[in-house]
Amino acid sequence: MKIICIGRNYAAHAKELKNEVPTAPVFFMKPDTALLKDNAPFYIPTFSNEIHYEVELVIKISKNGKTILPQFAHKYYDQITVGIDFTARDLQEQCKEKGLPWEKAKAFDHSAVIGRFISLSDLPKKNEVSFSLSLNKKEVQQGVSNQMLFSIDQIIAYVSGFITLKTGDLIYTGTPAGVGPVKIGDRLEAKIENEVLLDFEIK
Repeated sequence: MKIICIGRNYAAHAKELKNEVPTAPVFFMKPDTALLKDNAPFYIPTFSNEIHYEVELVIKISKNGKTILPQFAHKYYDQITVGIDFTARDLQEQCKEKGLPWEKAKAFDHSAVIGRFISLSDLPKKNEVSFSLSLNKKEVQQGVSNQMLFSIDQIIAYVSGFITLKTGDLIYTGTPAGVGPVKIGDRLEAKIENEVLLDFEIK
């Protein structure tokens, strides 16, 4: 199982981090040890003083595929949820300044929190999925899938041109604006439409 993450997929988020808006999907990967499931608490690692939340829509690949054409991409997923791409922002900035890869800021243990999956067929608008994140009951991020620079189908087509997608692979599709730090005692709650799919504590 692979965890594939898309970066800078919402223009406002790219701008808030002073990044260029990409002309093609930007992706990186996390190991399976990054996964945090079942609303288990997230423990802040000792190596960072600035862990940021980034809420994202996440899809699960439902069958194997390679070099998938965009018009057929919708056949490769039928479930969706919300997830958190935790980022050690201080480490990321250090790596970027030196022109180094920044996996250690993104791919650390439990940095990919995953919510409960629901069927796409249960959603009223499959191409206009709204989602949000609340920090201690206050909404801090909100997005709609049609605001993505690259749609889910475009992402699947692009990534599968480089990497074979397999059943069970997860794709984190990028975060909207509003990212920020967490501290011990915080609680994060993420929804699709009005349904809570993720609710966990920071320790």
